Amino acid sequence: MKALVTGGAGFIGSNLVKRLVKEGCEVVSLDNYSTGTKDNHIEGVTYVEGDIETIEYIKGDYEICFHLAAQSRVQPSFDDPTETLRANVVGTSAVMEWSKVNDCQVIYAGSSSKHKDPTDSPYAMYKFLGEEILRLYRNSFDGHNQICRFYNAYGPNESLDIKNGNVIGIWRKLIEEGKPITIVGDGHQRRDFIHVDDIVDALIKVWNQEVVHNDGWELGVGKSYSINELFQFFQERYPKIKSVHIPDQKGNYRENRSTCHDARKILGWEPKDRLEEYIRSL
Repeated sequence: MKALVTGGAGFIGSNLVKRLVKEGCEVVSLDNYSTGTKDNHIEGVTYVEGDIETIEYIKGDYEICFHLAAQSRVQPSFDDPTETLRANVVGTSAVMEWSKVNDCQVIYAGSSSKHKDPTDSPYAMYKFLGEEILRLYRNSFDGHNQICRFYNAYGPNESLDIKNGNVIGIWRKLIEEGKPITIVGDGHQRRDFIHVDDIVDALIKVWNQEVVHNDGWELGVGKSYSINELFQFFQERYPKIKSVHIPDQKGNYRENRSTCHDARKILGWEPKDRLEEYIRSL
């Protein structure tokens, strides 16, 4: 079996690549290393450096393409909406055209922002359009393509970059630098946190699933924590840390929590709530 992973040197991508190799797949990664890193490379994998649009130069007989490459953060999308459009819409269109030409199934990394107003941020809008592009190719060209919506992922290889990391990665970096943890707004906003291992398990199950979910697979734990509760977990691990509240930001919605009933029932997928345990292990 041969698999292509866009964004294969990134956080979720590198964990997926590791699992695919373990299961005996021949894996090729396409990554421009804007957020991915060569530190995440795995022996035996072919790494191609380039933007998603260069996928047309990827040749071979592929059974599956996991399309994970994207501009994946809300705030940077306000700073550079054109780049977010290029990565999340133009790039996704290129992937789907490649998949049609090569008769290859695509599993697309959607976003929990699907359930909010897409005009809240360039990120939300362009991930929404990415899903619509996948549906277009699925319905018009009979593609066996699937949408998986990730909630707030954490775990090995998560980015510690202040600009592009998730909240846990950003806080880890601030602690490493001896700076106070920043809490956006009042800290009462709630998030559904899911370990990357559970996301990888779900992606493999979706690949092996003949049923195409018309709306998309929701990949979260189904339980939310407030950012203030998250800080309490960090404070138990790092008793000397301090926090500082900063003004609320555009696109910072109050709550997200997955309705992962279909993934549990149809896929037999059982994600675990290991957030507190993970933070204690840092």
